[in-house]
Amino acid sequence: MMMAVDDNVLGTITKVLEPFRKGGNPIGTETDIAEDLSVDSQAMMDLMMELEERFDVSIPLNLLPEVRTVGDLANTVRQLKGSA
Repeated sequence: MMMAVDDNVLGTITKVLEPFRKGGNPIGTETDIAEDLSVDSQAMMDLMMELEERFDVSIPLNLLPEVRTVGDLANTVRQLKGSA
């Protein structure tokens, strides 16, 4: 059952990031949010707010520097959901 939650987190994040996708490159856990998707700091803040709403979590700003890849972001959301 836990796996379904994980897939849902990753799937939702991937959907939210879809507008930033370039070319035919799929978005995966190793996709670098800033480098591969060109998400700037303003877009990242908007993204965080959307994810907070979708997952009903609060993402502390001090965690953002540690979030580089889509996988990092998914793991952060999972940890926050687990501690909620």
